[in-house]
Amino acid sequence: MELIYRAVVVFLVGFLFLRLTGKKAVAEMHSFDLLYIFVLTNIISTPVEVENLGKAIIYSAITVIIYKIIVRLSLHNKLRWLLYGSPTVLIRNGDIDRKGLKKARMPINELLAHLRVKGFTDTQNIAIAVMEETGEISVIPKAEYRPVQPKDLKLKVKKEYLPIPLIMDGQIISHNLKYLGLDIEWLMKEVKKKGEKVEDIMLAVFLENRKLFIDNNKIQHNHNSDPNYYKPGKDN
Repeated sequence: MELIYRAVVVFLVGFLFLRLTGKKAVAEMHSFDLLYIFVLTNIISTPVEVENLGKAIIYSAITVIIYKIIVRLSLHNKLRWLLYGSPTVLIRNGDIDRKGLKKARMPINELLAHLRVKGFTDTQNIAIAVMEETGEISVIPKAEYRPVQPKDLKLKVKKEYLPIPLIMDGQIISHNLKYLGLDIEWLMKEVKKKGEKVEDIMLAVFLENRKLFIDNNKIQHNHNSDPNYYKPGKDN
């Protein structure tokens, strides 16, 4: 029981400290962030092997506090350049920057692969390509090669509406109902109107026209060879 207790406490405390740190994907982390994660996980996992649970939690808390202080100080530009690297230009006005590639330790074939992932096949069409501090590559095409925007065609577009989930995986999202000023009675009435059951609904969202759209677990098998229902493999 003690081993289970230690594992649960370590997991919960580690999760809490990481949540206090903030939300970042691994791809968005700087080298300083990764070092912090490695140090924290090493400290917090120690009690699983030896009896230092209290000390490990204290050391972890101190590590989190130090990290938060340094991150706050890094908001000042002078210290930021010491902690984090600066972006590296890889392409400028269609010309590959060899010094930038050397600094980033990136061969040309890898650069071309990154550009293809971004949807670019010709380096001459690129105004600037930069390796950011996180290792991601940002690509800005020349004006004549960028995607056409509605503003270019002087078109007025409707404001984007984000459908609000009310049911997910058979569970009612009560706080969204409350936000919309609706109640469960209204939701159940709409679900019944569509001949569905809450527990069978994968996703139900509130649309801009104040109607409920339901996506359930049912898959149409009698599709009469409709290409829209094709799926790869032999079981199509």
